[in-house]
Amino acid sequence: MKKTHIAIIILIAVGIAAIMSTFTDASTYVSFPLAEKNEGKQFTVIGYLDKEGDMIYTPERNQFTFTAIDKEGNERKVIYFQPKPQDFEKSEEITMKGFATDSAFVAEQILMKCPSKYNETNDVENTYE
Repeated sequence: MKKTHIAIIILIAVGIAAIMSTFTDASTYVSFPLAEKNEGKQFTVIGYLDKEGDMIYTPERNQFTFTAIDKEGNERKVIYFQPKPQDFEKSEEITMKGFATDSAFVAEQILMKCPSKYNETNDVENTYE
């Protein structure tokens, strides 16, 4: 077998491995009740911050606790073992990757969609004639 054939086979194997790794890492977007039915299994929940609920950071445990509402309107306590993200209260949407327990949803990763600083009220009018 030629060296070029071996190199092509190795490249194909690496390509297949890369494709497979992207599929196995893909999370499923669910609501809080579905995550609770599968306690301990990792899911991604998209929701909103309950701005009227308590937000508590406990430095001794490095634990941030807040209430979130998923897109179906289910409200749950969320525990995040990191400090409160910057501008957390301003977020429009929260994507929480983690798992459910019998008492809360434990977020291992939080991504926030913040409001755009570019909206219609901030547009600059063109005054050149």
